[in-house]
Amino acid sequence: MLIIYILITLLIFSVIVVVHEAGHFAVAKLNGILVEEFAVGMGPIVFSKQVGETLYSVRAFPLGGFCRMLGEEDDSNDNRAFNNKSVMARMAVIFTGPLMNFIFGFVAVFIVTALAQATPLPVVSDVLENGNAINQGLEKGDRIIKLNNESINTYQDLYLYLDGVKGNEDITVLVKRGNERKELLITPKFNSDTNSYIIGFKPLVKTGLLTEKVEGYESMTITETVSESVNTLVYYVKSVIVGFVRLFTLKLSADDISGPIGIVNVVGETVETGIKYSVFSVIKSLLVIIALLNVNLGVINLFPIPAMDGGRLVFLAIEGLRRKPFDREKEGFVHFTGFVLLIIFMFWVAYNDIIKII
Repeated sequence: MLIIYILITLLIFSVIVVVHEAGHFAVAKLNGILVEEFAVGMGPIVFSKQVGETLYSVRAFPLGGFCRMLGEEDDSNDNRAFNNKSVMARMAVIFTGPLMNFIFGFVAVFIVTALAQATPLPVVSDVLENGNAINQGLEKGDRIIKLNNESINTYQDLYLYLDGVKGNEDITVLVKRGNERKELLITPKFNSDTNSYIIGFKPLVKTGLLTEKVEGYESMTITETVSESVNTLVYYVKSVIVGFVRLFTLKLSADDISGPIGIVNVVGETVETGIKYSVFSVIKSLLVIIALLNVNLGVINLFPIPAMDGGRLVFLAIEGLRRKPFDREKEGFVHFTGFVLLIIFMFWVAYNDIIKII
């Protein structure tokens, strides 16, 4: 079964890479840029086909890919070269890669939300007797809007915020009650079952737009489904950013970090758990993984790190402000250094994955 899990993971990675590079490719074409090669994977070419002016290739290592454009690395006098296009055109080409990952992630989340048998919302359906909120003003029907000025748009946002709570500290909870907004001061209570702090309420649960109706539960409307999908995607983005902040501030342990090898393990567990119910359940679970990986790739690529799309956008933004291009050799050296550091980090993550498995 391991080989099947590896193949599923590689297929997922390949689809995500194609989506990302297709964003660069499409906008490059719209701006009249000559795309020399569209590659899935890295390393030696395994298969390739020349179609018009572009070489389409599959390379040996199925992690990553690229869309090589004329004049992207070296200056060219050709009017179809990347370096001869306006700063805004080049920024659009670079930015659309991550944007496509967010769009694809949204589509995956929308399908999962529409097919979900139960979606919890940050609305109080009942106040728990074993929590503090019952004595601190929380009422049935309250919609939680903010926790200490942090916006709460999905039920998962509550977990993300409460995960950072340490000790019995009071939290300012802004709720919408009818047409009014009320501020409550609530002390979260530690829940030993989940090993986290809770406010103390049961959420309102609705069934998905495309699922069978369940007696006693309302179905989400198309507007609610779109809204919940957008909010879930934003939650994923915040989770990635919070995770990287914790990583770089050394508040995240090596056990909390996974790379491609770790993802194979996650995919395997997902398939094994889901298949107990149905193939349909497996597909929905894999769509969640696809959405998360798309968001991860989109966010990480927009970080202002050399060799990443975000690093290139920073150079282009500065070029636009100073109205003068950078020295290509110096910029290339910066990106190369970033790429080397990125490869070292990936090897460390892979080593960490192997150690966890052993």
